[in-house]
Amino acid sequence: MSGGYLLLFLYFDYYRKMETKAVVTALAALAQDSRLAIFRALVQAGPAGLAAGRISELTGIPPSSLSFHLKELSHAGMVDSQPSGRFVIYTANFTTMNALLGFLTENCCGGNPCSPVCTPACDPEQSHVTEKEPT
Repeated sequence: MSGGYLLLFLYFDYYRKMETKAVVTALAALAQDSRLAIFRALVQAGPAGLAAGRISELTGIPPSSLSFHLKELSHAGMVDSQPSGRFVIYTANFTTMNALLGFLTENCCGGNPCSPVCTPACDPEQSHVTEKEPT
């Protein structure tokens, strides 16, 4: 068995253990336009994350609403935060994201390997997406 298949097997073993209640909570948090936009912006930013002001700029969500949505995403385990000087940096929780995707696709194609879609969606160690400069 190659290292890639072993890693994939271990991911699926971990995902299988994700509780249904946690899945429902995560999906509920993402099932709202603003929170989905926030989460997608954080995924695109990668492990470096974004300050709340930058998230507000990228998504067009007012700061007063943004804090509520970030709190909901945080309670669902989809977002982490880390103080950095005067700012709080928010990052997507890639472990939870991959666990959620793994849970949803666990029995894809009857449990048989079927396509690259069923591999973990994001490895934060390899994700180094840079923001595009406005033109």
